[in-house]
Amino acid sequence: MVFLMQPHGIQGLLKEGHKHFSGLDEAVLKNIDACKQLSLITRTSLGPNGMNKMVINHLDKLFVTNDAATIVNELEVQHPAAKILVLAGKAQQEEIGDGANLTISFAGEILQNAEELIRMGLHPSEIISGYTKAINKTIEILDELVEKGSDTMDVRNKDEVVSRMKAAVASKQFGQEDILSSLIADACIQVCPKNPANFNVDNVRVAKLVGGGLHNCSVVRGMILKNDATGSIKKVEKAKIAVFVGGVDTSATETKGTVLIQSAEQLENYAKTEEAKVEELIKAVAESGAKVVVSGAAVGEMALHFCERYKLMVLKISSKFELRRFCRTTGAVALLKLGPPNPDDLGYADSISVEEIGGVRVTIVKNEGGGNSVATVVLRGSTDSILDDLERAVDDGVNTYKAMCRDSRILPGAAATEIELARKLKEFSFKETGLDQYAIAKFAESFEMVPRILADNAGLNAMEIISSLYAEHAAGNTKVGIDLEEGVCKDVSTLSIWDLYVTKFFALKYASDAACTVLRVDQIIMAKQAGGPKRDQPAGMDED
Repeated sequence: MVFLMQPHGIQGLLKEGHKHFSGLDEAVLKNIDACKQLSLITRTSLGPNGMNKMVINHLDKLFVTNDAATIVNELEVQHPAAKILVLAGKAQQEEIGDGANLTISFAGEILQNAEELIRMGLHPSEIISGYTKAINKTIEILDELVEKGSDTMDVRNKDEVVSRMKAAVASKQFGQEDILSSLIADACIQVCPKNPANFNVDNVRVAKLVGGGLHNCSVVRGMILKNDATGSIKKVEKAKIAVFVGGVDTSATETKGTVLIQSAEQLENYAKTEEAKVEELIKAVAESGAKVVVSGAAVGEMALHFCERYKLMVLKISSKFELRRFCRTTGAVALLKLGPPNPDDLGYADSISVEEIGGVRVTIVKNEGGGNSVATVVLRGSTDSILDDLERAVDDGVNTYKAMCRDSRILPGAAATEIELARKLKEFSFKETGLDQYAIAKFAESFEMVPRILADNAGLNAMEIISSLYAEHAAGNTKVGIDLEEGVCKDVSTLSIWDLYVTKFFALKYASDAACTVLRVDQIIMAKQAGGPKRDQPAGMDED
């Protein structure tokens, strides 16, 4: 019996076809390089003058956007280290809804500086301990920079809401933030519950209709359904509403039955009884006081005929998510099968009408009563991709509103906070002894990325801007940031550019956590990919 020579070392340990990288050059620096590449993609989209990216995903869907969360979601990032940054960006998007770009770009920047430190001869663990000290100090400094008196705010005061929301919306739609912020603020304030901490983002809907322009956008108290009413009645006022999930039709039985018909009269009677049964059901619905019937499935011809006869408006909502929202807007209870509804199960709407907006017939359900209803922002634009981008801006605005309901503290925007952090951390690094101080100094330097990118994206001279910002801040003007329109440094409190404290706090925290995770890796061991035929990607989900 012949023994085959087993390869020694790690080759003999793992199945053939595996890949193994270890050591600084192979693992750490390669990881850092991948993260740098990812942050190079997103950073040109940072800030109001950020450039758009054109991303075409695996389903051939085109995205034209400068929203980092969308970009990294649609790029199918393969590299395991870069994936960590993508996850940090996603966490930021889910937590706050804005600032994903700052998270990814900042993580890339501190990793790039870590690479310089490694080449100088520092060990990754020293860099990590320095970075950990730096982020803790950063959070202390952030608390000092909070604008006085901003910790209390009235979330129903439109001016206060707009001032906090403007920066988030401007980073997606620069130049149109005033129109959009006021629309979003209106919509959010309308649906804000008695306890603002329970604000539900899903209550602000977006209806995208091609045509018109930004000045045609509006806020509707209630919902907009993108389909026409089924029958001939197109408008009702102050209507009670019955909602049937299973459709409005003669109910077929679960089991199959056979009816033996022997004469023509029996056939006639059989048809008549069906007709009478449908009429009886529809009549019962009409007598309960309902003027509108909403169906979650098909509406039968015969049922429609009787609905017309009893002057009932018929709407069909096939998406069950949309049906749920409709019930929330009108306060209706969805019934499973067609039958006379209880008075408690009926919903109410001030008016339901079919209107034509930009060549599309839509059904507008208005409910002016306050409380936890739904508000819809109607967006108009010339192309689908513009509308998608507007929707992302609205989404960011609404998420910012939710964040400010929880914590309304604000910091100076336009890179004023970042320069101040950089300055104070530099001072802190001089007091440290040991090798940590180099890591803290590099961490402080990383904050210069924000003003540098803002200036670069706006076509200004970054070096001049950063040096004049430092000069102003050294003189004690801690609120001086970049005025991108004029290309000079100004006090941001006069320009009213504010960023939410929670956005910055989580963005920097997630970025440093992600960077430290990447730096802690010293070996990459990849098993051979499982064989077998490649599975097709699942088809794209619907919008809900």
